[in-house]
Amino acid sequence: MNIFDQYLDKLKKILLELSKNGNLILPDKLNGITAEIPPSKFKADISTNVAMILSKINKKSPIEFAEFLIPYLKDKNMEAITVVNPGFINIKFKPSFWSIFTKEIIDNPEIFGINKKQKKNNYLIEFVSANPTGPLHVGHCRGAILGDVISNVLIFNKHNVTKEYYVNDYGNQIINFTKSVYFRIRELKFNETFPFDNSDLYPGDYLIDFAKKIVSDNSNIDFDNYDKISEKLTALSIEQALLLIKKNLKSLGIKHDNFVSEKSIVLNNEVESVIEFLEKKNFVYKGKIKAPAGENNKNWVEREQLLFKSTDFGDDKDRALQKSDGAWTYFASDVAYHKNKVDRKFDYLINILGADHAGYIKRISSSVEALSGKKDKLICKTSQLVKLMKDKKPFKMSKRKGDYITVDDLIHEVGKDATRFIMLNRSSDVELDFDFDVVKEKSKDNPLYYVQYCYARISSVFRQIGKDLNSKIETDNFNFVYTTEEIEILKKISEWPKCVDIASSRLEPHRIPVYLYDLASEFHSYWNLGRDRPEKRFIDQNKKISNDKLVFLKVISNVIKTGMNILGVETPEKM
Repeated sequence: MNIFDQYLDKLKKILLELSKNGNLILPDKLNGITAEIPPSKFKADISTNVAMILSKINKKSPIEFAEFLIPYLKDKNMEAITVVNPGFINIKFKPSFWSIFTKEIIDNPEIFGINKKQKKNNYLIEFVSANPTGPLHVGHCRGAILGDVISNVLIFNKHNVTKEYYVNDYGNQIINFTKSVYFRIRELKFNETFPFDNSDLYPGDYLIDFAKKIVSDNSNIDFDNYDKISEKLTALSIEQALLLIKKNLKSLGIKHDNFVSEKSIVLNNEVESVIEFLEKKNFVYKGKIKAPAGENNKNWVEREQLLFKSTDFGDDKDRALQKSDGAWTYFASDVAYHKNKVDRKFDYLINILGADHAGYIKRISSSVEALSGKKDKLICKTSQLVKLMKDKKPFKMSKRKGDYITVDDLIHEVGKDATRFIMLNRSSDVELDFDFDVVKEKSKDNPLYYVQYCYARISSVFRQIGKDLNSKIETDNFNFVYTTEEIEILKKISEWPKCVDIASSRLEPHRIPVYLYDLASEFHSYWNLGRDRPEKRFIDQNKKISNDKLVFLKVISNVIKTGMNILGVETPEKM
């Protein structure tokens, strides 16, 4: 039950009827008219800007037009309708309305929050896509969780979602990675020293585990000559890296549907095919690129290259697809991969990018527009940096895996739930401070604890009266009279569908943990009233609970559980 959508639909129906009867003039479209959450100072439940949108065409001031509309808007559920400057119409419901509201949620708990009117789309969401050269680190963690929860909220809203990982298993970094594994194998088998002075190699201890596994499982391979076994060793090394990455992802509660290999795209001649496609569209040409901003022009050598006309699609400059020596650029294989995506007929493609890839958005978006003919086919979301903090200072955890902090290190320190919840607690486009002291607190300063404790408190009430919180409540009478404090919490519950809708349509999942924390805060404040006021306690002196309070608690728990499921976080019944 989205009360904002319901009353917006009702409002538009009234406007059309008034227009049909010649009582007002309407524009061709009713765009811009909203039914929103009013500021708390107005003590109302819904606010609409309709008077400000339609006043000019009807040659009235917004206040005059609002006063004209009010008699037509009134219904049996409304206690008051008021007008406030510069022309907002605020609606306050009768207390009885909130009993109707809770009944609809109790009758259909699994669909509360879903936007049934929204067109359902097919999404391909690519996220993480870290090079398969070692374990995931904290730098990957936020983007991984962001992609997963965007997927979850879209799935909750009944869209079709495919989660994909692009395996960058082609190019120089893979050659260096394979050589690193080879030297670790030589270290194991022949007691040779790993060449730590070679900056191109990967020095992490995890490669020792890769080397042991490869040697153990491949006794038939002779490791005397790198060149003879490089192709086989590359495949085995990438296999070990992907097993470790999938293990890291599983520990975060993440499972991809597809892993697509860059190498397979290159070997299937998909790069040549996409270049041919772009040539037919006249989107490529031979030309020279000027020195990048900040580059010393004296040191920059202009060479003729095959260029993509990305400036035709809003990019700052055209981009190289082929180097002067004939080799394809990384961008060329990325364009081929995105052609592969486009050909799979998804409605939208979503890329979750790290902070260091923000400058890549224009060029890849330009290529997808050229490939698909649609400007908004690709949506890129950037995941900004995470700073680990402890004792109000940057926190340096163990780096035994290499020169970075791994996902496993972080989860071992604070757990999956805290990692997921806190990583989502701010918008992804701003830097995040991950404070270990706060995450481990059992107080309202720890948002995860505060939300989980809300659910646990509700669970404790049900346990005390011998009821199962997960069972449906059976009651024929919903003629409840909720108190002012309870109605305030139910008003917050009414905002849940709007929260989900915005999180889904704008791909902003941070709105969900923020909402859940606000809801939990209101609930805890109400719970604490019972310390000094027995009438505010859920269980009375006879160890019984009234149906209105039972329904009230069930509705809150339903939203908390649903929201935490979207976030991929547990809701323990005891804490």
